[in-house]
Amino acid sequence: MNITATTATAAGHHARRPLVEDARDIHELISLCDTQVIGKADMTLDDVTDQLNDPSFDGEADGWVVHDGAGRLVAWAWACRKGTGANVDIDVVVHPDAAELTAPLWDTVIERARQIAAELGHDRAVADIGLYREDSGKRAVVAARGFSAATSFIRMLVDHDSPVAEPKLPPGLSLHRGLTEEVRRQGHAVQQAGFAEHFGFSPKDYDAWYAELDSSASTDWSQLTVAHADGEPAAMLLGTDAFAGDESCGYVRQLAVLPAFRGRGLGRLMLRRAFADDARRGRVGTYLHVDANNSTPALDLYLSVGMRQVLAIDVWRRTV
Repeated sequence: MNITATTATAAGHHARRPLVEDARDIHELISLCDTQVIGKADMTLDDVTDQLNDPSFDGEADGWVVHDGAGRLVAWAWACRKGTGANVDIDVVVHPDAAELTAPLWDTVIERARQIAAELGHDRAVADIGLYREDSGKRAVVAARGFSAATSFIRMLVDHDSPVAEPKLPPGLSLHRGLTEEVRRQGHAVQQAGFAEHFGFSPKDYDAWYAELDSSASTDWSQLTVAHADGEPAAMLLGTDAFAGDESCGYVRQLAVLPAFRGRGLGRLMLRRAFADDARRGRVGTYLHVDANNSTPALDLYLSVGMRQVLAIDVWRRTV
């Protein structure tokens, strides 16, 4: 479907490819829609800019912005590959005043997801979209298009009301910061192996992993820590500044322990070290997201270190 022709003819709207300069208008639209659902904006301007700058996102093929006759941005839609697998993340955000754009934009991003997977050599695409649990309207839209609930990601938070003591390292364990390429490559290897069985995982080589993270305004490589057990990389944690703005919180973006080293308390130690680091930076808390259906007892781990649930995001999936 040619979304540009469809919207221009049907409703006097104009669609084009997104530019980085559109980030502020896109952010305002997303914030408006999020506020209607969860009572507040949940994405920052940096988050939107990161999305537009993501090396995996091809703005000339994967995204659309739509303006009304007065030049107001009223819709933003995109599809983005995840590594070399068949999984494609998608979303459609439409202003309440432009509901007629919803159907053609959804048709367009689903078709683009199919094309992306085909370009990567797959005979089908697995399209994923994350929805706030409170968003009954969007849930009805995706259900009508053949999506079904696949898993839930829980946003967890721990508060830092006072200084947090750093955990003592057991004998044979050493921690290494991600300030060198060698440590970053070790972190990537642990993350890929540790996440291999997780929902929606798609392999990424080091260059793609590094490029995606390094393009983000919130990435600080000093917040990557790789734990060595008896000299061998065993676990990794990557913190970022994604929630450092208005909320003044840290964020654990990735945490992985190699299967051979699980059950030794490495995940708990890495978390407590991240909490201590965030508290030392003056952060009032630390966030992370966890797959509620993870085969490893990750949710229990986070609860055991004092974290609590603050938001649920359900992932809906359709195979095209």
